[in-house]
Amino acid sequence: MTNPGNIAFLDLVALHAELEEELCAVLRQSLRTAGFVGGPMVESFESDFAKFCEAQHCVGVSSGTDALRFALMAAGVAPGSAVITVPNTFIATAEAISQAGAVPYFIDVHQRTYNMDPEKLREFLDEECSHDELRGRTVHKASGTPVVAVVPVHLYGQMADMDAIVELAERYNLAVIEDACQAHGAKYFSEREQRWRPAGSVGKAAAFSFYPGKNLGACGEGGAITTNDAELAKRARMLRDHGQSKKYYHDVEGYNGRLDSIQAGFLKTKLQHLSRWNAQRQANAERYNELLSGHTDVVTLPYEPSWSRAVYHLYVVQVADRDAVQQRLGSAGIGTGIHYPIPLHLQKAYSRLQYGPGAFPVAEAAAERILSLPMFPSLTAEQQVRVVEQLTAAAQDSVGEPALAVGEK
Repeated sequence: MTNPGNIAFLDLVALHAELEEELCAVLRQSLRTAGFVGGPMVESFESDFAKFCEAQHCVGVSSGTDALRFALMAAGVAPGSAVITVPNTFIATAEAISQAGAVPYFIDVHQRTYNMDPEKLREFLDEECSHDELRGRTVHKASGTPVVAVVPVHLYGQMADMDAIVELAERYNLAVIEDACQAHGAKYFSEREQRWRPAGSVGKAAAFSFYPGKNLGACGEGGAITTNDAELAKRARMLRDHGQSKKYYHDVEGYNGRLDSIQAGFLKTKLQHLSRWNAQRQANAERYNELLSGHTDVVTLPYEPSWSRAVYHLYVVQVADRDAVQQRLGSAGIGTGIHYPIPLHLQKAYSRLQYGPGAFPVAEAAAERILSLPMFPSLTAEQQVRVVEQLTAAAQDSVGEPALAVGEK
């Protein structure tokens, strides 16, 4: 039996209890029409999500991994090329690059945002690559591999510094494909355009995941590509459906990567609540910041630049002796996570790329200290107080200093 005093890392039960009748209505409609694959439910959600992201097109697919893979392939990423991304992300980012036939090249992240560091991107392109302006081609000097795209990851619900990334990509003729799998509704203020831009509207295309724990989650698997490029959207639709331009006419070899109609119906229903849920997450993040403001000597808080409106898919702090702190919180009935404990360049799956320890020191240092705290829309103020009391006590003990109670000066 679950202890009622426990605080889950993520509470999906309460969220779905709130919407149970609406979601059951979607299921009943699908059963009564036998609309299970494609059709009006998928098209209606695609239209709504495109508008939400301020994009012209949305292509629903079976997962966030497929969304990124198909977006890369539809953008022209082909075997024998290279794509730049970051090592502090879920492996699906690099898997999608590899599955498109390309090689992932990593660059380090920014020390405070954990997102792609534009200065490191500039250094990589300026120092490790050569650019042929006449042919519009960028090549990695050491390997001779053409570099064709860059995938900034909007990690934890906060967008990367897109103006700087896009400017470099334009200079080096690289396609920008946003990994927005954790950033549904996040926004970035573009100085270039003097306006706020939602995740999914800035790059040539963007990939979203609707895994159940995301800010907008399906009741199963799902994903989507957003883009303003009609031709890219057309190619992505063919890739998700066995390469068909119309039924039984296969222009290319494709995949079975369609979004189920029932999941699309669930997502359309949930999308109506997403802005409210995101606002609740933002309020929870502000409360964590206030509660932790007197403990920044032992707990490093998330950093949200002035150009960012993060949606806090995750609320991630840094502490010394992270594993001991996490164990103590677990013993107190408080769920936590680590996103992510081993950077991708040090994963066994990518040993062939021959990166070693020290290759990306910012990502490696963060991986040893980051800790994700409970974060979901229905998280209460009382629960947050308890989380912070346990966290700060454990963090202070890890450095040998007595902890103050929350609210003490």
